[in-house]
Amino acid sequence: MTPQARLAAAAEILDLYLGGEPAEKVLTGWARRSRFAGSGDRAAIRDHVFDAIRCRRSAAWLGGAETGRGLVIGSLRAEGRDPDSFLTGQRHALVPLTDEERLPAPPPPEAVALDVPDWLEAELRDSLGAEFGAVMRLMRKRAGLFLRVNTTRTDREAMRVALAEEGVIAEPHPLCETALAVGAGERGLRNTAAYRDGLVELQDVASQAVAAAVPLPPGAKVLDLCAGGGGKALALAARSGGEIHVHDANSGRMTDLPARAVRAGARLRVLDGTGPEAEAPFDVVVTDVPCSGSGAWRRQPEAKWRLQPAGLDRILGLQRDILARAGGLVAPGGCIAYMTCSMLRPENEAQVAAFLAARPGWRRERGERWSPLAGGDGFFLAILRRNKGE
Repeated sequence: MTPQARLAAAAEILDLYLGGEPAEKVLTGWARRSRFAGSGDRAAIRDHVFDAIRCRRSAAWLGGAETGRGLVIGSLRAEGRDPDSFLTGQRHALVPLTDEERLPAPPPPEAVALDVPDWLEAELRDSLGAEFGAVMRLMRKRAGLFLRVNTTRTDREAMRVALAEEGVIAEPHPLCETALAVGAGERGLRNTAAYRDGLVELQDVASQAVAAAVPLPPGAKVLDLCAGGGGKALALAARSGGEIHVHDANSGRMTDLPARAVRAGARLRVLDGTGPEAEAPFDVVVTDVPCSGSGAWRRQPEAKWRLQPAGLDRILGLQRDILARAGGLVAPGGCIAYMTCSMLRPENEAQVAAFLAARPGWRRERGERWSPLAGGDGFFLAILRRNKGE
């Protein structure tokens, strides 16, 4: 496919996304219908689509319309490229620009230029403080790709060398001692021996740093209450060398976890059926709670535009319920590791404050944020300790 035809395909896919379809679903459907498109074409179109979604407001402003065509035009202008060179009407390209589309756009408001939803602007400014502008500009770009080295079986330098021999160039990242940042060759990663043998796992560097900050006393009985796909449970198992109990309200999210654990040599015990209450108490309960995902908007750009006030209220209620449940699973002297991939104070500091205000037998032992400016996603962690006599 020509670059012009790829952009036309991206515009078609974006129209369906704007009509309410998930982008991944539309991309998959388009690929199945378009057997003429090679792997390089599909990858390029995917990049066009998600780059436009990350910058949906500003691209629509520059392109003159919140349509697939408008987002493509706006994206080209944002990149300093002339849309007339791509919208030629020839060889499956989009039709040429109209006179109206050639009119220059006026300067956008800051929230538009930074691709911030209007209703969240004030909350983001309050939560991010002086970092607001820098963080929101960063959220308009693609996220990096990171690997967690399985240090129970190898070390970071050995993996850097082994991956390089198979064409994947990765370098140590300072945010976490288990992390490698992939710089080149990412498409071949899943075919490497290191990945197939469970010596490395895909995991954001800040997510690794959060997992590394969870206290794991020797012999501690640990529960990952919201395990999901199990990335943090695998990281905890690599640190402790012991068994990690895992649970998720939606057990379907853990479908691939047993196979991943076997590949990594990790000891995980899935708690289903009666749930974790039957195995309580635990010394450490990890709660990577459902959240807005605002710290991971680079990876999940649709979430930024899908989130609405009522949805955030539901998330806040769910977080309160999970924290309350976790509190009932912790042994005296044990702790909750409360974490989110959110940058919003109502999901982070405010939830912790409300939990502690209702429970005088608990205290906050640690509270920390990982800014996206440090290289990974935005994360929050609070260690909430139950007093021994409680």
